[in-house]
Amino acid sequence: MKRVAFICVHNSCRSQMAEAFGKVLGLEVFECFSAGTEKRDQINQDAVRIMKEIGIDMELHQKTKLLQDIPNVDIVVTMGCHVNCPVISCNHREDWGLDDPSGKSDDEFRIVRNLIKAKMEDLIFRIKSDLIQ
Repeated sequence: MKRVAFICVHNSCRSQMAEAFGKVLGLEVFECFSAGTEKRDQINQDAVRIMKEIGIDMELHQKTKLLQDIPNVDIVVTMGCHVNCPVISCNHREDWGLDDPSGKSDDEFRIVRNLIKAKMEDLIFRIKSDLIQ
């Protein structure tokens, strides 16, 4: 089973939402983690609330983590590195180019949440179809 890491700077919002979707949608496909180059005290509470709207509670099994807190992975997905994108050894890397909704409206959070879900479904399809080695 492949290991996938979702990476952003603070590991508190987009990467956490991606990890949560990965644990639900990708359960039989890959093992997933999220991490950042910096660490917040807690997951972004707006992201937690917006994910709870669709029945996913990120606080049950997730916490913020640094890159060194996760195991080696096969696939790295960065959320949208507009600053310094962290470098992690992997076989496949891609950037989802998502804007950080932190500090923005609930509608902005929902847009990012829905984009992450769609990108996750595509990633799962590509992994299952052996399009990503």
